[in-house]
Amino acid sequence: MPRLAEAIGLHAGDLWAKRDDLTGLAAGGNKIRKLEWTVGAALADGADTLITTGAPQSNHARLTAAAAARLGLHAVLVFGGRAATPAGNLILDDLLGATITWTGDEPPAEAAETIAERLRADGRRPVVIPFGGSNAVGAHGYRIAAGEILEQRPDVEHVVCALGSGGTMAGLVAGLGPERVLGVHTGAVDDPVGQVAGLLRDMGVTAPPEALRIRRDQVGDGYGSLTADAATALRTAARTEGLVLDPVYTARALAGLHAEVRDGRIEAGQPTVFLASGGLPGLFGHPDVAPLTEES
Repeated sequence: MPRLAEAIGLHAGDLWAKRDDLTGLAAGGNKIRKLEWTVGAALADGADTLITTGAPQSNHARLTAAAAARLGLHAVLVFGGRAATPAGNLILDDLLGATITWTGDEPPAEAAETIAERLRADGRRPVVIPFGGSNAVGAHGYRIAAGEILEQRPDVEHVVCALGSGGTMAGLVAGLGPERVLGVHTGAVDDPVGQVAGLLRDMGVTAPPEALRIRRDQVGDGYGSLTADAATALRTAARTEGLVLDPVYTARALAGLHAEVRDGRIEAGQPTVFLASGGLPGLFGHPDVAPLTEES
């Protein structure tokens, strides 16, 4: 991405995109690498229903529904709060045949277990897939992705990713070591360091929490907000490379990469891979995106 590289202060040949937004199933995204393993484990357990949780514009939920449709399973998506107007990922969830449950004030994780118990009582075989697909099994998908990156860019010095539920970063750290992976916190979890460190422990990987490279300055007003830096990143990627990011994850990740260059922690001349981890449908369901065109 030579024009984007120069726009953020790198040399034209420094920056490459790992296009995990093009993974092929229902608008793509990084969650497919995790679902390959979590759904594989569910099938091995004889599952006929996949249950997962997330925010209403969850990319993981959308792709869980797509994986279920592909495999002839039923999907139940459990979202906190009250029913929202269908837009973005919610439209795709319905199109893919998922059952959507809104939990009101009940924590989605608790509601998911209650739903699973009820389905078991009815003779079904549900499996609950964790938020974001992030457990040791799912994170293994990004351990494999780390190997792909090394095959494609063996000289890579930095790999930059959005840090949501933590599985993507944990898998990359397991395969590349903590010194080469930068996670940009999106606000999806309260303790991103503890989240990634815990997943690494579960994977049997030794990596001290203090060794993890995590930027925490891109959250702004919270997980669902569109920050000014993320809005700038959205425009910059689109207008330099025709690369369309999403407002919650990849725009924050690019903003974090730009800040890292500005702070001198990533320097011109250092081969850098940006993980384009998908999430485009969320762009069309985000309440703060419409003003982008007015401010252009």
